[in-house]
Amino acid sequence: MKVEGNLFAGIGIFLIPVTPIYWYYSEDWTGTTALTLTIGLCALIGFYLLFTAKRIDLRPEDDPTALIEDGAGELGFFSPHSWWPLLLAAAGGLGTLGIVFGMWLFALAVPFFAYAVWGMVFEYYRGEHAH
Repeated sequence: MKVEGNLFAGIGIFLIPVTPIYWYYSEDWTGTTALTLTIGLCALIGFYLLFTAKRIDLRPEDDPTALIEDGAGELGFFSPHSWWPLLLAAAGGLGTLGIVFGMWLFALAVPFFAYAVWGMVFEYYRGEHAH
């Protein structure tokens, strides 16, 4: 995590002098604001990664003497046959189109989105996949 933290911190430090130079030559407030926010986001992510790297053990990716087998094991549970992410994406797309074309379409998408979130969260608590 130290490498990733240094990478984000380095990008943030690089953007500190670049932002005023950009504003001087372009006088574009939108791009300058975006670069300023990017500095803040890079600093936030870099600080978090460096802060966390001090408090946890080395990952196999960070240990130069690690073997391939050190990274083996369970990485997590990923639902193999779930249709809920597709429904959730469709509801999110419908909501985005609602913001663009009319709030009536957004209002139609909100319950659809809530149902998709509910279905995805409780997928393994009911039906044939219940534990």
